[in-house]
Amino acid sequence: MTDFVPRAGLDVVIVGAGPRGLSVLERLIARLTDTPREGGVQVHVFDPDEPGAGRIWRTSQSTCFLMNTAAGEVSVFSAEPDDGPTRAGAGPSFADWLSTHPRWSSIGPDDYGPRAVYGEYLRMAFEAIVANAPAGVTIRHVPEKAVSLTRQFGLTTVTGSGGTAVTADKVVLTTGHPRVRPDDGEKELLTFARHRSGLTYLRGDSAADMPLGVIAPGEQVGVIGLGLTFFDVLAELTVGRGGRFVERDGRTDYLPSGREPHLVAGSRSGLVMLARGRNQKAPTYRYQPKFVTEDAIVRARRGAQRVTGSAQLDFVRDVLSLLRLEIEHVYYTAHVRRRQGDEAAQWFAASHLTSDDREGLLAAWDLGDVPPLDLERMARPFGDRVFDSPDAFHGELLELLRRDIAEAVEGNVDNPLKASLDILRDTRAMVRQAVDFAGLRPESHREFVTWFNPINTMVSAGPPYLRVEQASAVIRAGLLTVVGPETSVRADHVSGAFVLESPRVAGSRRQVTTLIDARIPRPTLSSNSDALMAGLLADGLITELVNVDSSTGERFPAGSVAVTRRPFHVIDVLGNPDPDLYALGVPTENTRWFTQIGNGRPGPMTGFHTDADGIAADILRHRAVVRAPMTPALPHPAAAI
Repeated sequence: MTDFVPRAGLDVVIVGAGPRGLSVLERLIARLTDTPREGGVQVHVFDPDEPGAGRIWRTSQSTCFLMNTAAGEVSVFSAEPDDGPTRAGAGPSFADWLSTHPRWSSIGPDDYGPRAVYGEYLRMAFEAIVANAPAGVTIRHVPEKAVSLTRQFGLTTVTGSGGTAVTADKVVLTTGHPRVRPDDGEKELLTFARHRSGLTYLRGDSAADMPLGVIAPGEQVGVIGLGLTFFDVLAELTVGRGGRFVERDGRTDYLPSGREPHLVAGSRSGLVMLARGRNQKAPTYRYQPKFVTEDAIVRARRGAQRVTGSAQLDFVRDVLSLLRLEIEHVYYTAHVRRRQGDEAAQWFAASHLTSDDREGLLAAWDLGDVPPLDLERMARPFGDRVFDSPDAFHGELLELLRRDIAEAVEGNVDNPLKASLDILRDTRAMVRQAVDFAGLRPESHREFVTWFNPINTMVSAGPPYLRVEQASAVIRAGLLTVVGPETSVRADHVSGAFVLESPRVAGSRRQVTTLIDARIPRPTLSSNSDALMAGLLADGLITELVNVDSSTGERFPAGSVAVTRRPFHVIDVLGNPDPDLYALGVPTENTRWFTQIGNGRPGPMTGFHTDADGIAADILRHRAVVRAPMTPALPHPAAAI
């Protein structure tokens, strides 16, 4: 075992070298470049996978797996390049980097690149940051998984799976998407498959980590979930098996290779995830909210404080009502623009902002024939309808997807529906101000996580329309059966197979021999199988956020690491912020919202970069102290924190 003892300087450990860890490193080195620090700085980055790319974006995965953000909207660097070398604080966007690589130059700013290619970009960024770090700063990748963290004499020692131990002044946890322990339902499916030959159950994870190669041609394969991972599985088991998508008479068709399995997929909605509108917005575009503004959130909190004695909000009443106004504003303005031109749209928009009679305003502008927006209906379009056959259901599903593709092709500015739904992405920062850090009442927080967030994801965070075209083509080719709404999945001991069935579609029962869970597991501290996080929780160094209404006793255990506001110090079991330990990204999801995003945007720094910058600034406030070599640290009891 090698021990690295702090010198008369600063030692920092970053646990996790994916995009979030890389962002902290980038801002830390950028600040050190602008303002050199007396004494050396050592940064140790623990990750068993590629530094920069991490596990999720590793370069070895199939190029069938696409990003979910247009290339032009992505940059890991906090500022654009200048005349100097690529380095922390000055580097190309993903799209600019792609344009300089002949192999990938066909991927334009509005296209969606493979995740493996984004991994190459992230790895380049890490290498450039290391190569051009200022004098006195060293960066070291430790190619091990961090497995334990101990405290002694105000210092923290992180130990890796290979035995490397680093004693540091500051530690940042950016551990990304965890692997989780199976719940009771998964245990039943795993046990069922284990005791019957010929059956396979693949738990939810990144598709790149699923052994899809073991699936035999022609095999009946069940897929739980019709979201983003479903599209990855579909691509790998079609194009990845040698099939081809071709354009014929304005329609995408699928030409099988003969090596594909037959997929049987289902979900609660029965709907393949809706497509994102073709990107028409510049990389530096920033939407300025009209209704769900910072001032509106502050006013809502003051009102809640006066009425209930608590500043916590009710999401539906205080936030969703504003979001609906924001969405409708863009929706109806786009309809006016389409029918009457830009000048009329400007007049309408101004009137809509101030009108007390919006129904009358719509009638005055001849918009009475425009169907109203209903987010829940869009996410669950089949409602409680019953279909008399799988063919009847498929016919309606394909027609719905055809309309969705046509709207997506028109773009996220020109098409009224896709433009309005894109506002759900553009206003995330405002929603965060309302919901983060237990900003909602506990029951409302639960409703936001379990009800609104799935709807929001379905209608606004979908794949490029190319993926929806491909899913439709595979259905028509007879290689994908969508079971229907409210799909149930069970281990059938009579048939000895997994069974998928929809109570809304007569004759939908299908038996499969391989079952794939294409839902990304919701990470919670209690289910996290990571040894480091489990140890931190057991030692009381971190704790779960539990949202509590002090007046009613209502509670919502969020399942996430409790942290302070920026710079995101973890909060220990006694409720004390730890000044030397930070957490950022997926481990804090539900303490904060939508933290799984793996990039910032070009131009002025967005939340992705400012989050990292807040941590970097706090780290550099540390005062260097000369220390003598130490003996290896021992576990620190929670009571002594």
